[in-house]
Amino acid sequence: MTLPAIIAARRFDASAHLPFHIADERVGWIRRADASALKSWPDVFEFTEAAIHLAASFNTLESRSAALGSVIGMLAADGRIPGWRNETYAIRNTFDAEPLAFIERAASRFFGTMTYAVHLNGIVEEQGRAPNLWIARRSETKATDPGMLDNVVAGGIGWGMGIEETLVKECWEEAGMPAELAASATRGRIFYVLQSLPEGTQAEQIHVFDLALPVDFAPRNQDGEVGEHRLARIDEVARWIEEGSMTVDASLATLDLLLRRRWIDEDACAGVQAVFSPPLL
Repeated sequence: MTLPAIIAARRFDASAHLPFHIADERVGWIRRADASALKSWPDVFEFTEAAIHLAASFNTLESRSAALGSVIGMLAADGRIPGWRNETYAIRNTFDAEPLAFIERAASRFFGTMTYAVHLNGIVEEQGRAPNLWIARRSETKATDPGMLDNVVAGGIGWGMGIEETLVKECWEEAGMPAELAASATRGRIFYVLQSLPEGTQAEQIHVFDLALPVDFAPRNQDGEVGEHRLARIDEVARWIEEGSMTVDASLATLDLLLRRRWIDEDACAGVQAVFSPPLL
């Protein structure tokens, strides 16, 4: 069977969107239904039948960021961009590329720009016992996926932060994990999500990490973004993934672990290998 998370990770209809370009690069996807809202700024955006371009007159990082920032502020005031974060994301198609512009994190899905995140599988292995995973339940006040099950640690990578640096920061904020413990996490694989959501498009590259946690460690949330933590058996977690109780991102990060450790058979999650390659559009 194909699991809900695998289906959702590629639930995207390019024909319902217009590519968004800055300079010579396609950097995002804007829903055709949202394109009309941008026509209020003819000095900022140029429209063709096939795409939306940031006006060529904005040819520096600073001018692009200022132009987009003004538009984003007004779109948010109109309710078109929910969940304001006060976090800066860079528009860049690869993590190491120079940014083309800076935008408020909440606007990344309206414009469908590439974002980056870390997810941590928190593993508890005790001799003579089956392994368990620490699972978090997202706060009901979260802007995205409120109340859903999640990895013990997960978070977006803001501008100016490295991948491992973000992981250590998120480990403390979401689980009260000391830096020296978080720094011992090992890398899993990278997977890609391209899915349509109510707020726009999630185009995201997600870096998976694993961490063997001490038996006596219990996560304690520090930033109010986690409602609870629970220590769960592998079969429980597999059932939550099958039922769609976990977020898409957490489901895929957990499947990566389960497959690498051979705790489940790949035949049980048809199509999963596709998410480990960038989507082709």
